[in-house]
Amino acid sequence: MELSFPEIVLTIGLLLMLVAGLSGLARGTVLSISLVAVAAGMLLNSVGITDIGPRDPAIIAAIELALIFTLFSDGQIVERELLVGHVGPTARALVLALPATVGLIAVMAKLLFSELGWDEALLLGAVLAPTDPVITSAVVGARAVPAKLRHVLNLESGLNDGLALPFVLVFIAIGVGEGGAGEEAGKLIGEAFVGAILGYLLAYAGGRAIEDLPGVRLTPKYEGIYALGIALAAFGLAESTIGNGFIAVFVAGVSLAIADRESPKAFHDFNESIGAILQTVTFFIFGGLVIDAGVPSPAVAALALVLWVLLVARPAAIMAALAGSDLEPLQRRFLAWFGPKGVASMLFALFVLKSGVPGAELIFQLASLIILASIVAHGLTDTIGARWIERRLEAQGGEEESAPA
Repeated sequence: MELSFPEIVLTIGLLLMLVAGLSGLARGTVLSISLVAVAAGMLLNSVGITDIGPRDPAIIAAIELALIFTLFSDGQIVERELLVGHVGPTARALVLALPATVGLIAVMAKLLFSELGWDEALLLGAVLAPTDPVITSAVVGARAVPAKLRHVLNLESGLNDGLALPFVLVFIAIGVGEGGAGEEAGKLIGEAFVGAILGYLLAYAGGRAIEDLPGVRLTPKYEGIYALGIALAAFGLAESTIGNGFIAVFVAGVSLAIADRESPKAFHDFNESIGAILQTVTFFIFGGLVIDAGVPSPAVAALALVLWVLLVARPAAIMAALAGSDLEPLQRRFLAWFGPKGVASMLFALFVLKSGVPGAELIFQLASLIILASIVAHGLTDTIGARWIERRLEAQGGEEESAPA
């Protein structure tokens, strides 16, 4: 059943009312707002009320807009003081654990599904490597969790979307390109370099314009809108030339955040509201697509891969990367478990599906199943996990102090 425009608006309106109405109930409980949105998408699509297709131009536009906003918001997380204070564990998680996670997922995916080529298996690993604090908001915002651990979780999940993106783009280019891997990688590196330069220059010029140009002044009401305008302009400029728009957006966010301008601070509140809307719609769309994707065959192999990703790949990569760091063993185990797959992985999976990669359907099926399992597993354990580490710290005599969120 194809919905008319008023019916689409009605559906989105009711969905946002439902999620917002349950937000107070969800806080401090095991009820996950992301799980509610996914369940709503699955339910409406399964009974035929909605018909969400991954190649629908409107769905593709929504996916790309959400990815633009997510990457720009992730770039905004880079605050100079925060990075200096917690650079060690964060850098280990990003530089060591992220590629290790990609490799561990790829190896098992290749062993279980021989029809996947190595480039496709690595693409699946890159799609599933990023983590998402939206699903574990109770952890990131919990006062019971040590401040340092919360900051590492927040920084890692904010930055690994942008760092995983080049991996995703490289393996997509290799999968669909007519040239060799070296040629496609070289082309992508060139596009990424141009996109990064354009994103940096636009953010720099936009920031300087507010302070240096006579007669130019922003009111607080429009500071967030101005910052978002930079993100959209960076994407459009890069894509209209020879750059990569998604890289441009992420670099623009980072540049604006470390420039000590007021826009990133003002953008934070604006980001909270717009981000919540886009994330809710993304979870809803994903829920509808999961129903149509179905369970990959053989189901036993798919289940084994789910367990491997959640229980082995992420935990092993994090524990190895953080060995010898200044995080206590208890905190390392906590960080190793809370590696949820969320908005970025959904968007990357949908991006792969529309890319034309030969194994795109299977990659999307596997990614969808793992993301869904992660939403359930991590969404239902975030509050429990925060209470668990609080009790463990109290049992250790309160050695860890937690600062206000």
